[in-house]
Amino acid sequence: MPSVSAHVALTLAQHIDAVFGVMGNGNAYFLDAIETQTDAVFTAVRHEQGAVVAADAHFRASGRIAAGTSTYGAGFTNTLTALAEAVQAHVPLVLVVGDEPTSGPRPWDVDQIALASAVGARTYTVGRADAAATTVIAIEHALTYRVPVVLAIPYDVAALEAGSVPPAPEPRVPAPLAPSGEFAEGMLDEIAAALSTAERPFLLAGRGAWLSGASAALGELAASTGALTASTALGRGVFPDTRFDLGVTGGFGAEGAMELIREADVAVVFGAGLNQFTMRFGALFAPGTKVFQIDIAPAATHAHVGGFVRADARLAAEALVERVTGSIGAPWRESVDVTAARAYDHGDDLAPDGRLDPRSAARRIAALLPEDRVVVSDGGHFIGWANMYWPVAAPDRMMMIGTAFQSIGQGWPSVVGAALARRDATVVLTSGDGGGLMAIADLESAVRAAAGRGAAVIWNDAAYGAEVNLYGLKGLAEAPMRIPEVDFAAFAAAVGAEGVVVRTLADLDRLESWAAEDPATRRFLLLDLRISGDVIAPYQQEIIRVNS
Repeated sequence: MPSVSAHVALTLAQHIDAVFGVMGNGNAYFLDAIETQTDAVFTAVRHEQGAVVAADAHFRASGRIAAGTSTYGAGFTNTLTALAEAVQAHVPLVLVVGDEPTSGPRPWDVDQIALASAVGARTYTVGRADAAATTVIAIEHALTYRVPVVLAIPYDVAALEAGSVPPAPEPRVPAPLAPSGEFAEGMLDEIAAALSTAERPFLLAGRGAWLSGASAALGELAASTGALTASTALGRGVFPDTRFDLGVTGGFGAEGAMELIREADVAVVFGAGLNQFTMRFGALFAPGTKVFQIDIAPAATHAHVGGFVRADARLAAEALVERVTGSIGAPWRESVDVTAARAYDHGDDLAPDGRLDPRSAARRIAALLPEDRVVVSDGGHFIGWANMYWPVAAPDRMMMIGTAFQSIGQGWPSVVGAALARRDATVVLTSGDGGGLMAIADLESAVRAAAGRGAAVIWNDAAYGAEVNLYGLKGLAEAPMRIPEVDFAAFAAAVGAEGVVVRTLADLDRLESWAAEDPATRRFLLLDLRISGDVIAPYQQEIIRVNS
């Protein structure tokens, strides 16, 4: 007869096709059932944090919920940083874990429910009679609230027989939030009127707009109002017409594009939280800009918002398209040079200290990377280079895992999740040497999962660059901020990948030839870029100014 663990596995597999994790005492029966009784694909990672990170990346790359799994105790506590990141980033996933016996904790057990709650994740504990139903409820919770949930299997019930597995109903999720009520309708009328009469209209969209499927409606709205457009870092590519798109706002944005945004007289924001980085610490819009926000949050998320509608971005955009139909597009966007405004500093071949200039390296890499790329980013000072210089086709092709919780070391397992989610794409990791070393165990996982469809760019400045820029420049001791220069190319070779040390732009020629090879026969490629730490990314310069 199926066990409790089998009930969880069989029910989960009806809704989730990818599971990532590390096997241990607490999840052994669950993984046995996944492997022998379901069609779900289990991919092993080497550190439990990677189980959650891979599931997180899988959702961001595909929109399909995935699962991570670990044992109890130390296995579970290893997941907490990644779990906190998924909570902060509003990423739904299910973390299946072992837990203390129902008879009470053993000497090595910890209060896992309290620990999960502390980072914002709810725990559902299965029993002998309700394992299948509880699994469905956990999936519903994750999808409804866009958060990770923990599904716990007590140690002493994991292998108990639980009878036939009942049919699993489809998880119930709420319909998109439609604008409703007199206030919402009136505010949409006001927004439509403002856009129709604006001389310099501007539309900004974030990841929420992408998740709602608002791209087509936003394109229509931009065309009918003559608006310039831009996106947040997590929403890049959401507007279908790039001719009038200013790229990413905030510290990753080009200075010319940010100057144009400050000229806008009306701005409408769709599905973006307007955090301090998007808003350039309050300087994104000019004081006279009339700012409206449309979001599923309970209220406006920034003090500069003058009108707010709580609604799904797609439904609200469609409602605005109907209201402004027939209006004449303003000539503003036709009179500006968007291409020039989006231009970034080319950089020099080498920085004054003789090491590679990350700007020129980023530009050269962008020209050589396959067009089908999906970029996954770790956290650190280097995040500016890929975000500024590597264009991608859609928001689900550039993801920053770790930045919501301000963490580093989640890059390598991100490759694992993205590679399983997008089997036809080239997955490219951008990471620093600090974060790359922190999660180095899952370099092997990345190479195994992505193989010839994977590449990694390590921005190796022999330092924790963000700390050097923020605190070294203030005169604090730099020794704790420095890392002995590590040979990441050798690390790559040790796990079956190809590693290339890049000291000049000419060394990047290997990327060009690699991209031309058959992914089925080439190896995972790691580029170990020996960059100068003296070149500070513009977004970091902005943070330095604020902190000063």
